[in-house]
Amino acid sequence: MATAPTQAPAKTKSPTQKKLAPGPKSGTPGDQLVAMSRDPLKFLLKVAHDYPGVATFKLGPQRTFLLSHPDYVEDVLVANDWNFIKGRGLQRAKKVLGKGLLTSEGNFHRRQRRLAQPAFHKQRIAAYAGVMADYTARTRDRWQAGETRNIAEEMMQLTLAIVAKTLFDADVQAEAKEIGQALTEVLEMFSTFTSPLTEILDKLPTPKNIRARKGKERLDATIFRIIEERRASSEDRGDLLSMLMMAQDAEEGSGGMSDQQLRDEVMTLFLAGHETTANALTWTWYLLSQHPDIERKFHAELDAVLQGRLATVEDVPNLSYTEKVFTEAMRLYPPVWVMGRRSVSACKIGGYHVPAGSIILLSQYVIHHDERYYPDPEKFDPERWTPEARKSRPRYSYFPFGGGPRLCIGEPFAWMEGILLLAAIGQKWKLRLTPDQQVKPQPLITLRPRYGMKMELERR
Repeated sequence: MATAPTQAPAKTKSPTQKKLAPGPKSGTPGDQLVAMSRDPLKFLLKVAHDYPGVATFKLGPQRTFLLSHPDYVEDVLVANDWNFIKGRGLQRAKKVLGKGLLTSEGNFHRRQRRLAQPAFHKQRIAAYAGVMADYTARTRDRWQAGETRNIAEEMMQLTLAIVAKTLFDADVQAEAKEIGQALTEVLEMFSTFTSPLTEILDKLPTPKNIRARKGKERLDATIFRIIEERRASSEDRGDLLSMLMMAQDAEEGSGGMSDQQLRDEVMTLFLAGHETTANALTWTWYLLSQHPDIERKFHAELDAVLQGRLATVEDVPNLSYTEKVFTEAMRLYPPVWVMGRRSVSACKIGGYHVPAGSIILLSQYVIHHDERYYPDPEKFDPERWTPEARKSRPRYSYFPFGGGPRLCIGEPFAWMEGILLLAAIGQKWKLRLTPDQQVKPQPLITLRPRYGMKMELERR
């Protein structure tokens, strides 16, 4: 006969009990926030490895969840997107971006996206191809063999000039370097993860805060100048700025946008429209320089398809290997490396309770480096992107542009731009990393090369 237990048995958990996901425990208060701040890529990779699928931990006082399975990413971005708003990092970014497409929420976001969408229709994007190829040809043709260039800066200035011309019909090539520097100063103020003291620290007259304020003032001056000049001309140039200025939202019966709303959308697209593509291109040139066999195959395709002429939009479907190279570069170094969301109400993810107000992290970098979907994940292998290989993987094992209703509005623009720019430059140049160049990712809002990317130009 069994003896009675000396203590009450543990209660069986009912389906309604609130079971939190496992995760790393804090040894000392704030140690996980410190680890995240020091090296977020290393920290998140380790958490996902040790606690795959769903993990929870505290960043300071904030309950945080890391989702490292594609199905859970889809749950948040698509199936239950209504229950998740932007995380604290992008809320803080409103100080610079205002209520643009990247930071706005709910009905206001849907209205703004509806007004901007026509500028990103397929036919409209195809019309941008000529500007992309022409501006890139100007850049490559001013380069000289044997020169050393910071390719990160070159790509930033080029993509900035392209987005200004295509979307706002503004020629900023002469001031692209200055504008790019101002954007950098603003970006460096923002990290994806913020501490409870951030709001206080932002108000201190530190050198970083002063640079960020001056950078924002410089950007505002340019953007309001573009808006003022367009208002004065009353000209419909068929670009995004004209569309936004003239738009009347028939669905909501509202009028056009104020100058402040226009400023917020232009600022957002200035940032998102050049920063991410420039970073993706920089990492692509770096990877090609380190893999001569892949570089040779890339050049062979350009020679066979283009036969010395500048690429057009009609060539893009035939540059399939170039597209694979670009796709794989964005797997290894996704320009947007993590996305933050905040749960509006309590929910379940992967069977675990997620309290209302929790921060949800969806890391492209983590999932793109998961060996379950990408064997030998650190290897640069464009052949991962054959149609058959794509079909074998879950949908959200690759999501460089996000997904769901908030999928990046400029994704088709970015794909075409990336392929055309790679083709135009790759026709004439090989880029070689300088011996003294350190290569280390810098995870700000985007994934930049921390020390730039100095490369020597070698004529083909």
